Amino acid sequence: MIKILFVCHGNICRSPMAEFIMKDLTIRANLTDTFYIASAATSSEEIWNGVGNPVYPPAKAKLAEHGISCAGKRAVQLTRADYDRYDYLIAMDSANIRNMNRILGGDPEGKISKLLSFAGTDRDISDPWYTGDFDATYRDVLEGCEALLKKLKEDHNL
Repeated sequence: MIKILFVCHGNICRSPMAEFIMKDLTIRANLTDTFYIASAATSSEEIWNGVGNPVYPPAKAKLAEHGISCAGKRAVQLTRADYDRYDYLIAMDSANIRNMNRILGGDPEGKISKLLSFAGTDRDISDPWYTGDFDATYRDVLEGCEALLKKLKEDHNL
C-alpha cells in the first residue's frame, strides 16, 4: 500500500482538497486498494480541545461542484510519527515544507515534496483562505494530483 499525506497550514482548505481529489482520481483509475490517502496541518490553529474544524465551507462546496465529498473530514495536526507512517508527505507551499521539516525533524529519506513539483513547476498553491480564489486552488491541486498519480503509476508499475 502506498501511503500519501497531503499537508497545508490549517488542514481545512488545500490539503483536504488534495486528499479528496486524489482519492477520487484513484477511484476513477480503479486503484483504491493500492493507496492510503490522508491530510494534515502544520499548525494547530484549526484544532480546538483536540477536535479539528471541518473542511472550510467554500472548499467543501468547490469539491462538491465536481462530485467529490469530504464528509466527516476534520483538521488534524502533523506529528513526528507521521514521517514513518507515510511514503510521501506532500506540501502545498514552501512555508509548509519549512514547517514540516521542523515538525518532522528533517527529511532524511526524501519523502517531502511540493505538490506542483510533480507537474514540473516550483509554484506554490495559493491559500484560498486568503485569496478567496477556490477555483484557482482547485485547478492547481487537480493538476498536481494528476501528475502525482501519473508518476506513482509509472514508478510502481500500476
